[in-house]
Formats: sequence, C-alpha cells, structure tokens
Amino acid sequence: MTSRMGGSILLRHLGGRLFSTTTTAVRSAATAEVANYFMYGGSAPAKGMAMWVRVFPVRMASTTASPAVSREDKATAAKDATGKDGAGTPPSAKKEIVSYWGIQPSKLVKEDGTEWKWSCFRPWDTYNSDVSIDLKKHHVPTTFLDKVAYWTVKALRIPVDIFFQRRHGHRVMMIETVAAVPGMVGGMLLHLRSLRRFDHSGGWIRALLEEAENERMHLMTFMEVVKPRWYERALVIAVQGVFFNAYFVGYLLSPKFAHRVVGYLEEEAIHSYNEFFKDLEAGKMENIPAPAIAIDYWRLPADATLKDVVTVVRADEAHHRDVNHFASDIHYRGMELKETPAPLEYH
Repeated sequence: MTSRMGGSILLRHLGGRLFSTTTTAVRSAATAEVANYFMYGGSAPAKGMAMWVRVFPVRMASTTASPAVSREDKATAAKDATGKDGAGTPPSAKKEIVSYWGIQPSKLVKEDGTEWKWSCFRPWDTYNSDVSIDLKKHHVPTTFLDKVAYWTVKALRIPVDIFFQRRHGHRVMMIETVAAVPGMVGGMLLHLRSLRRFDHSGGWIRALLEEAENERMHLMTFMEVVKPRWYERALVIAVQGVFFNAYFVGYLLSPKFAHRVVGYLEEEAIHSYNEFFKDLEAGKMENIPAPAIAIDYWRLPADATLKDVVTVVRADEAHHRDVNHFASDIHYRGMELKETPAPLEYH
C-alpha cells in the first residue's frame, strides 16, 4: 500500500475524530492542503503549512462549549445517584457490586432457600467430612529420602512450638498458610508437565489443587476465630516466601521427596489439632459457636461449636496425609500412575 493510499484511508476514517473543526483558520487551511495532497494527488503542502498539522484529541482541541444538559437529564441523573428524586437510599444499597470482570453475579441460595453469602466458595464446593478416618496412621521412614523428610519436618516443628506454645488458634492459622502451598505448587508443575508432554495428568492436577483450596478454606475459617497480630502477619509473609521457593525447587528435583515432606507435615498438623481438641474438652479454651463459614462449608448443624470445626479440619488433614504419602509411593510413566511393589507401611 502506497503512502498516499494509506494517508487517504487514515484521513477518511479518523480525520473527523483526530482533527478539530473549530481550530484557527490557518490550521484549517493546513489540514485541507494536506488532505488534498493525500486524497486527490494535489501538490505537496508547503513546509510552513505542514508544520501546523498536529494530532489532538477532540476535547482538547475544540473551543466550543459543552452541549447543554436539559432539566430532565439532570433530574434523571440525580435520581439514579440518590435513589429517588434526589433523596433516598444510596446506590450502593440498591445496586449489587459486580465482579472484577464486570459480570453481574448470579443469585445463589442454600437448601433452605436463604441467600448464599460466600464468595470464596460455592454451594457445590461444600461437603460432609469423613471423621471416621484413622488419625493414628504413621508412615514408617524406610529409605534415605524418607528419613531426611521425616527429620526435616521434626526440626521445623521446634521453633513453631517455642513461638506459639499453647496458643492453638494462632498456631493453626500459621500452619494453614504453609499447608496451602504444596498443593498449588505440585498442581502447577504437573499442569505444565502435562502441557509439555501432551500427556494426561492421571487426575492428580485436580486432586492437588483441591487440596490447596481445602487448606485455604481452613485458613478462612480460623480467621473468624482469631485475628493475627502484625508480627504474625509479617512472619507469614517471610515463611511463605521461603517455603514456596524451597518446595518449588524440591518438587522439581524429587516429587517423591516433596510429597513425603507434605505427608509428614500433615501428621504434625493432626498432632496440633489433637492438642487443640484436648484443651477444648478440658475447658482450657472456650468452646465458642462455630463460625458461619464453617457451618456452610462442612455442612455442620446450626448449633455446631469450635470443637466440631476442629474435628472436621483434623479429618481433612488426615486425608491429605494419606494422599501425599501415596503420591510419594508411586512413580510416573507417561503421566500414568504406577504403584511401587512395596506397600504402604502404617502402624
């Protein structure tokens, strides 16, 4: 396409928007001369005339007054802003806040017909936790990597015990900020591996991401029970930054070792929730009513207490323990899961 043809198309489509029609006579003449050159093949514009041509937004270049607004338009705008003839309920009370993408959120209701008020999870994400799961299972470390993973977790528990003592609410809040990291990291890396190799994931991507989401809901629940102090928030940021990168590198080097570490972390989490439960039963901590978010997420009865919440969360941790120990005992061959000959050893 020649420069004249390109200039002709550009001026035809954008000329009315980019050039003001209310500029001075000199600038109008310059614009007309340039348009004549591009569109009709006239003589080249003079240097002095071409220098006047500039691209301005219409609002900036125009010298005309803004169009008048009628009384009816003003009344309509005032009614929309205030709710009713300039006085009434504010718009925030009349209009529902839309999502980030500008999509009107759908109206969800619970089984009893009341409105669903949680945005961090939906009714189809709720479930009844299996509290009959064995809480005493322990994977006996046999290989060298198993022993490294076991003693690494035991060493990490020492500073946590010193810092939190018997402040169980703050302790489990810190645990959940760490426990929600491995599932996301593992799911992300398996997702990328599936894309690179054009292979199926064997269902493990979804399983690990659901684990991360479940751990995050544990955190959202205990945020309603205890409020973290400023130094605890700072500690969370520091620990998450270190743990995420360490686990990321560890998973790249050895997924077996990474899953084994998580399995032992979950065993320690079960121990922490056992101590939490004992103090609640002994009356050392107040057995307050369960937060509303926990009642809806785990489908607990309306009169559920904090002890019921600890029970279902502990069962979730036991499930994650078994999943990660099993993941460590399998290996991938074309993303298809193959069990190792040696069975899981629990006692």
